[in-house]
Amino acid sequence: MTTTELDRAGSVVTTPGGTDLAVHAEGLVKTFGEHRAVDGIDLAVRPGEIFGVLGPNGAGKTTMLRMLATLLKIDAGRAEIFGVDVAGNPHVIRQLVGVTGQYASVDENLTARENLWLFGRLLGIASPRARRIATELLGQFGLEEAANKPIAQFSGGMRRRLDLAASLISRPPLIFLDEPTTGLDPRTRGQMWDTIRSLISDGCTVLLTTQYLDEADQLADRIAVIDRGRKVAEGTPDELKTAVGNSTLQLLLTQPGEVPTAAEVIRRVLGSDPVFSPERGRLNVALDQADLAADVLIALRTAGVSISSVSVAKPSLDEVFLALTGHEADGDRDSDGDDETGTEENR
Repeated sequence: MTTTELDRAGSVVTTPGGTDLAVHAEGLVKTFGEHRAVDGIDLAVRPGEIFGVLGPNGAGKTTMLRMLATLLKIDAGRAEIFGVDVAGNPHVIRQLVGVTGQYASVDENLTARENLWLFGRLLGIASPRARRIATELLGQFGLEEAANKPIAQFSGGMRRRLDLAASLISRPPLIFLDEPTTGLDPRTRGQMWDTIRSLISDGCTVLLTTQYLDEADQLADRIAVIDRGRKVAEGTPDELKTAVGNSTLQLLLTQPGEVPTAAEVIRRVLGSDPVFSPERGRLNVALDQADLAADVLIALRTAGVSISSVSVAKPSLDEVFLALTGHEADGDRDSDGDDETGTEENR
């Protein structure tokens, strides 16, 4: 059974039915020489949700997204978009997917209106209709006042909104957003978040990659955590947080050399190991009950371990990522030629 609808161009787009998933991927693999950028990733994205793929630079997020968008060959495994095989039917996949990359694809020498009109014409839309669509999208993304300004005068946030608008010209049912708020200030990021939420109310499905823990927490219905090309966890934000305890005790020691002693004390009191964050010099202790923090602090004092600061809070995605991978999600890491730099893929 299939679902047939008209896209903005007036062409008939047939979306295969009989599938419960917008994206279904099994065992995706991509290698660049000796480097395995994507190492057996499975994904299941439901229609009408924002699915977040969370990981640091170099984790393989962009490579995976480009494979699903037919921009990179799948070396192993298979993927379907609304039941359509990605490798076997790339032309159909490109009608079902809109892609917004990490960097704006707009032409600096054209105005916002001219850019959207040009993208429409490249998609085969007649000129009058392309102009109407451009006007609609400029209004939808709050760019009416800047419609006739050259892109060179746009802020970073305006460029990102225009780039997202361009991916919606043909009104695809699935949108891939690759690091959509990279480089934006907090206020503009918030505006982009509102725009992304509005896509869902318009009937789209969104697959979002991000290295920002707060962004995944704010936007995503479900999250896949990816590190070094592998999926290490998946669930709703609350499920992922609960997996590391009901509360988190955060300790900053006065003497960094006492970390091994403190870890042994905590292990003896709780029966589990704390997670040390070398980037921040902090011990994170998962607690099933918040009042266990007192037992830990008393034991550390008895052992002569000096504490500079202490706090107890509900787990955040930061603690989740640290517990799963042993390092910070936003720490500077060598991408080893992975996708976020584009180095390997452009060879």
